[in-house]
Amino acid sequence: MFTGATARLTVQNCGETPLQLAVEPWADEHRLPPGQTCVVVTHAPRADGSWCGTTRKNEPFHVEHRQDSIVVWAHGYCFHLSDLAGGEIYAADRECPAQSSAP
Repeated sequence: MFTGATARLTVQNCGETPLQLAVEPWADEHRLPPGQTCVVVTHAPRADGSWCGTTRKNEPFHVEHRQDSIVVWAHGYCFHLSDLAGGEIYAADRECPAQSSAP
């Protein structure tokens, strides 16, 4: 059973052209069509909610926006993308201790 923390970040393309969504540090890239919303989900292996790679304990994400792209730095152990209802869009091809228990 996964006892760590889970964080979710909603990303929406409100523009008229597709955006490139990159999730780092995995260098995974996804296309976000106009009007589409997805949720970047990451998990910290520790129950205290501390996130590796961040300068502050309670910041699981860092976001960089460019004209045609969004870069999300997920500071957890792993990540996956879902829709707003929690349905899986993309599961990273990595072993994630929370994947089977994530809502």
